[in-house]
Amino acid sequence: KIENYYQKNTLNEWIGLLEKVEKSEKYKAVVIRIDSPGGTPGASQELYNSILRIKKTGKKVIISMGDVCASGGYYIASAGDLILANPSTLTGSIGVIMSYPVIEKLEKTLGVDMVTIKSNQHKDIGSMHRVPTIEEKEIFKGIIKDTYSQFVKDISKGRKMSEEEMYKLADGRIYTGNSALKNGLVDKLG
Repeated sequence: KIENYYQKNTLNEWIGLLEKVEKSEKYKAVVIRIDSPGGTPGASQELYNSILRIKKTGKKVIISMGDVCASGGYYIASAGDLILANPSTLTGSIGVIMSYPVIEKLEKTLGVDMVTIKSNQHKDIGSMHRVPTIEEKEIFKGIIKDTYSQFVKDISKGRKMSEEEMYKLADGRIYTGNSALKNGLVDKLG
């Protein structure tokens, strides 16, 4: 047991803690407990890369999954040397999603007009005040596809699976610890 960190800590604090472990000679291994439904792609990728830097020092990284270790949580976990899950842990959910409300009709019903002044064509992309254009939807699809391919590439490396094998598992579904073990997403139950 090196330190206890709880969910109240920011990404920078987590990165700082992992850098401390990476640079210190006193730590020979680290156990990271993840209980998270996921998060943003950038934060997940930063934590994943921090774990890889720890491993480059020769230290072992053991991941202990809690109730939920899904999506970005699984992304982070896949960098570990050993992943432990409970039989009923909910994990996987490998994929990328973007959603936001569109309240244009509600505004019209209420008699609210939204005025947008912008510097460029796409500056208000994702605005909740109007339905996205076909072109904007294609831009979003490109972002999702790129982020998803980075996710799958990284977890494939971590799990020592081909990307082809991982894409079969990475369809957004949630796995229990039992099924994750059968599919090679975790190493042991316990």
